[in-house]
Amino acid sequence: MNLKNQLETHLTQIVRDRDPYIATAGHFFVQEYIRASFAQWGSVDIHTFYVRGKACKNLILNLPAAAGSQKVNLPPILIGAHYDAVPGSPGADDNATGVAVLLELARMFSTEPIKYPLRLVAFDMEEYGLLGSIEYAAKLQREQQPLRLMISLEMLGYCDSKPGSQIYPSPLQHIYPSRGDFIGLIGNWRTLRDLISISRSIRKVGVASQWLPVPNKGHIIRQTRQSDHAPFWDAGYPAMMITDTAFLRNPHYHKPTDTIATLDLDFLTSVCQGLEKGIRRL
Repeated sequence: MNLKNQLETHLTQIVRDRDPYIATAGHFFVQEYIRASFAQWGSVDIHTFYVRGKACKNLILNLPAAAGSQKVNLPPILIGAHYDAVPGSPGADDNATGVAVLLELARMFSTEPIKYPLRLVAFDMEEYGLLGSIEYAAKLQREQQPLRLMISLEMLGYCDSKPGSQIYPSPLQHIYPSRGDFIGLIGNWRTLRDLISISRSIRKVGVASQWLPVPNKGHIIRQTRQSDHAPFWDAGYPAMMITDTAFLRNPHYHKPTDTIATLDLDFLTSVCQGLEKGIRRL
């Protein structure tokens, strides 16, 4: 099976106006596409939450650990990506790339499970203030459900190898490269070993990777909190974001020009392969 073609197939379905208020038909279409894709691999749970009377939906696929896994009752690894987009943008990088990789990881890990149970979550309403992940993290916290790790897939497909194409919040520009041709991993201190391990797996498939552990739930560099991992940091879970760094690199961020044509599908494919390998090694 050609992974690049699979990812491109998902992108052609997901990339469209899908703001939950203004582009309701597109939003519903993408929601149904994710639900149907997940349903190939197991039963899909729907976590409904309400925003000013509007019903919003996080879609959840639970995959069991590999049969004969030595340890019983290991906490799950949660992998999430948001499927909503801002008004007026087809959201190819933000965040159709994350959702496409989420769907392919579902296929890979259902076919060949790992030692941890997995929970794949497509979050709604991220663009309105991380509302889907705030609701879901609060639910897990209330129910005292442990997590081995939470991984947020946030924009994975934009790459620019020109010097100066990557910008940073100060003082990170003194530490990290000026070319926007790497994938970034940003986690809280509890994920330090996982950051290093997953980053190594991504490099092994030929993609440059940089990692950054942040203290104080990311408040010191607020740009590190702009995705669905942040509510999990706040709830005390080990969590990380995998990202091409969004507006710090991609000039099409939140614009009508955020289209499939602007993406580097080879880069996206390698990121997906590296993530699969990295998650298998946890």
